[in-house]
Amino acid sequence: MQKRHKDRTVYFKELSITSKNYFIPYIRKWHPVEAGMKVLEIGCGEGGNLLPFSEMGCNTTGVDIAESRIKDAMAFFKAAHAKGVFIAQDIFLLNELKQDFDIIICHDVLEHIANKELFLVHLNKYLKPQGIVFMSFPAWQMPFGGHQQICRSKILSHLPFIHLLPATIYRLLLRAFRESDGCVAELLSIKYTRVTIESFENLVKKTSLSIQNRELWFINPHYKIKFGLSPRKLSKYIARIPIFRNFFSTSCFYILTRKKLT
Repeated sequence: MQKRHKDRTVYFKELSITSKNYFIPYIRKWHPVEAGMKVLEIGCGEGGNLLPFSEMGCNTTGVDIAESRIKDAMAFFKAAHAKGVFIAQDIFLLNELKQDFDIIICHDVLEHIANKELFLVHLNKYLKPQGIVFMSFPAWQMPFGGHQQICRSKILSHLPFIHLLPATIYRLLLRAFRESDGCVAELLSIKYTRVTIESFENLVKKTSLSIQNRELWFINPHYKIKFGLSPRKLSKYIARIPIFRNFFSTSCFYILTRKKLT
């Protein structure tokens, strides 16, 4: 397991830097980010992505199913003298939020959700008519699309493509390296709920959302702070090749808006 997965303070700070330097500039190409705007992050974890929005004067709300993450988010925001509302709840069961968010962030969340179509439909419940959704996720077939970096074993956490093994063999491999029951269950769950570029875009077509923009990254912008690597977009030629492009897309950025009525 890498340090950032043990020390959540490190992870919080890393996410806040990536959000400030890459997520917000990307969002600003399609929607202003200004003081007073309402920003919702679904699957916010410790809230690192929301910190720079809060520092800009936005009204930030984070929702996560893990109560421990929400407790950390509150503590980290307090330490940073930042304002934010955090809710520990399953988004499918949440009824207290109103349809008034200018920006919704879903960063590295979709690959953990089984009913993705229902999730996308739910987004409209919280989005202003002129609001936007920033969606990002790792393509399933990319080297670490299975999130094996959370493994306790240093070998497994740095071993690419093992998530593409048949489930039975994958489980045996994880057990052979004595990964915890929780880790094995999570990794197998991600294998089941995986998402590809093609499956995501087909799902969006079934909803009242539409894709305004897509950026595929060969070197994930977050790798800048994690590994010191310069972010790099995927070649436009490779990006046009279905399935094949998934093996090289370490992060997929999307801007979603409501479909215009005709």
